[in-house]
Amino acid sequence: IRYTVQRILAVGQDLRPKGHDVLKEELGSMVDKEMLATSSAIEEAVLRMDEILSQAKKDNTGVKLEVNQNILGSCSDLMKAVHMLVTAATDLQKDIVEGGRGAATVTEFYAKNSRWTEGLISASKAVGWGATQLLDSADRVVGEKGTYEELIACSHEIAASTAQLVAASKVKADRNNKKLNTLQQASRHVNDMAAVVVTSTKHGQQQISDHGLMDFSGMSLIKLKKEEMEAQVKVLQLESQLEQERVRLGELRKRHYELGVSGDEGDGVDSFPPPPPPALLDSTAVPQSFKGLTLHSHRANHSLLYRIKVEVKI
Repeated sequence: IRYTVQRILAVGQDLRPKGHDVLKEELGSMVDKEMLATSSAIEEAVLRMDEILSQAKKDNTGVKLEVNQNILGSCSDLMKAVHMLVTAATDLQKDIVEGGRGAATVTEFYAKNSRWTEGLISASKAVGWGATQLLDSADRVVGEKGTYEELIACSHEIAASTAQLVAASKVKADRNNKKLNTLQQASRHVNDMAAVVVTSTKHGQQQISDHGLMDFSGMSLIKLKKEEMEAQVKVLQLESQLEQERVRLGELRKRHYELGVSGDEGDGVDSFPPPPPPALLDSTAVPQSFKGLTLHSHRANHSLLYRIKVEVKI
C-alpha cells in the first residue's frame, strides 16, 4: 500500500504547474525532501524486487526460473548501486552548502543558488522515477506481460538520470573534495550494474528463445505423450522431404553428366556470339626505328593478317 501511495504522490507532484512548484524560500527544504523521497523509493524498489523473486520461484521452474532469477538479481543490484549514489550525492550536497554558505543560513544559500538547487531537485526526481519504472518493467517481464526491450530501455534511463544527478551535484563542488570522488566512483558502479542488467536481459531472452520448447518439467504424462507423437510425425515428414530432395539432386547430376558427354548444350560455350575483330594498330604506336607498315586483307570473315615490312636503319 505504501508503494502505491508513493506512486500516486509522485504523479501528483508531476502534474503541478512547473512555474509554481516552490518559492525560493522553500527550496532548501525541498532538496532534503526530494533526496529522502528518492532514497525511500529505491529502498522500496529493492524490497519489491525480493517479493517478485519469491513469487517467481513459486510460479516458475527450469530455464524460466533461472532467467527470472538472473534478471531480478541484476535489477536489485542496480537499485542498490543507485541508492549508494543518492547517498553520496546527498553527502556532497550538504558539504557544498556548509562550505559555501558562510554566514548565511542554509535556506538563504539555496535561495541564492536557486538554479543549482532546482537542478538537484529535478535530477533527484528523475532518479526516483527511473527506479519505479525499472521495478514495474521487471515485474511485467517476469509476469510475461512486458518485453525484454522495455527492461533494457529502463536500465539505460536509470544510468542517464543518475548521470544527471552527478552533474548537478558536482557543479559547485571542489575538485579535490573526497566526497566528490566517492560520488564519481558510485556513478561508475551504477553504469557497470546497468550494463549487467542489459547483459543478463539479453542472455535471458536468448535462453528463453533457444530452450523454450525443451522445458518439459511442467507437463503431465498425457501432455508428454501428445508432444512425443507430434514430434514423431514431424520427424517422418522431414525425413520424407529429405529423401525427395536427394532423389532430385541425383537426377540433376545425371542430366548434367549426360549433357557434358553429348556436347548438346544449348547454353554452352558454342552459343556465345563470335568475338569482335581486333582493332587496327595505331600508327603512332610504332617505334621510330621501324619504317613502313603494309596491311593486307587476307580473309573476309573478320580475320586480319598483318604483314610488316621492316626497314632498319644501320
